[in-house]
Amino acid sequence: MAALLLRHSARQCLLLRPSLCLRSALPMGTTAKQEMERFWDKNSRLNRPLSPHISIYGWSLPMMMSITHRGTGIALSAGVSLFGLSALVLPGDYASYLELVKSLSLGPALIYSAKFAIAFPFMFHTWNGIRHLAWDLGKGFKIPEVYQTGFIVLGLTLLSAAGIAAL
Repeated sequence: MAALLLRHSARQCLLLRPSLCLRSALPMGTTAKQEMERFWDKNSRLNRPLSPHISIYGWSLPMMMSITHRGTGIALSAGVSLFGLSALVLPGDYASYLELVKSLSLGPALIYSAKFAIAFPFMFHTWNGIRHLAWDLGKGFKIPEVYQTGFIVLGLTLLSAAGIAAL
């Protein structure tokens, strides 16, 4: 209803009495360029940083762990999907590909490193997920506890990934 009334009054204004419309129109006070200049002048005068993420927010353990948790979740999801698709599409079975890797005669250090690289994201995502479950229960929100549980997650991740890689 309001849209119809607005449309009707705009038509009347433009068709019947354009001089009335122009008389009530006011020029803009400032242009967009002037507004931007005012904005940057004010920020310069107040010594505000150009980007708050660079100067105000430094890299912290909780920030890095949050980013890593999301990254490991994406990587694990993509890895499981690719592994499943390759099992469907590629010829042969898992044992034949395992024999292929064994025939490459890779050194034990390289094999351990590869196993650790596969185990690390899984273990980090698992331990950090348990940490998030504790947060869902309302525990561990104080800043010292956030850092303490972060270091515990990192320690458990390294130990368990190293243990799995040693198997």
